[in-house]
Amino acid sequence: MLIPQLAVVASAQETVPSPASAPVSSAPPTVKLAAAESSQSQDRSGADGSTHGAITQPGKAGGMGDPAFGGERHPLYRLSKSDTVEVNFTFSPDFNQTLTVQPDGFVALRGAGALLAEGLTVPQMQQAVAYAYRGFLHEPEVTVTLKDFDRPYFLASGEVARPGKYELRGDLTVNEAVAIAGGFTQQARHSQVVVFRRISAYVAESHVIDLKKMLDSRDLHEDLHLQPGDFIFVPQSRVSKIRKYVPTSAMS
Repeated sequence: MLIPQLAVVASAQETVPSPASAPVSSAPPTVKLAAAESSQSQDRSGADGSTHGAITQPGKAGGMGDPAFGGERHPLYRLSKSDTVEVNFTFSPDFNQTLTVQPDGFVALRGAGALLAEGLTVPQMQQAVAYAYRGFLHEPEVTVTLKDFDRPYFLASGEVARPGKYELRGDLTVNEAVAIAGGFTQQARHSQVVVFRRISAYVAESHVIDLKKMLDSRDLHEDLHLQPGDFIFVPQSRVSKIRKYVPTSAMS
């Protein structure tokens, strides 16, 4: 009886699966741990909508641009006609040069031909110059510096003491601009000062401002803030137009 019982026990042990036969992942424990942590972090970011991993860009808000319209929050200056830039090559100083944007928007690179510079930012100009010289310079290191540019301005014309073009420095209103231009003349029509503002190359909008009412009421809340390129025109008053045709005795 003992031998048949031992045979049954032995056959039962053979049918039990060995722990070593279970499938084992070939990945090291550290790899599996890193993968698990990465999966958990992705789950967390997906659950709460976090953007901690977003790549930010200069002038952008959180790497996604301006929240309002997707534009740049702090736009960089773009080159325009008559701007002057200085180009320096770190390892090839023989190619250092000063460039001026021509009326057609191009600059003439020494030995590299013409390059369209109008509308480019300084970093974009730097990349474009490096690409232009890549054919005969190995990975050129270029620095572009803005030397001279068309500074913001406004124009004052009509019945002001000193009509002309003035530099726009800081935040300036129409009243302040008229004061910079010497103030009104005796023939000025204070109640209908016109501000022309260019929207595009072919379209401009106009704003009629009653500076007389504004100054009499001592309320400057409606005083328009100027933008670069604004044109202020102060018309002549009706009385001054007919005064030269009226005898002096009648005017007195």
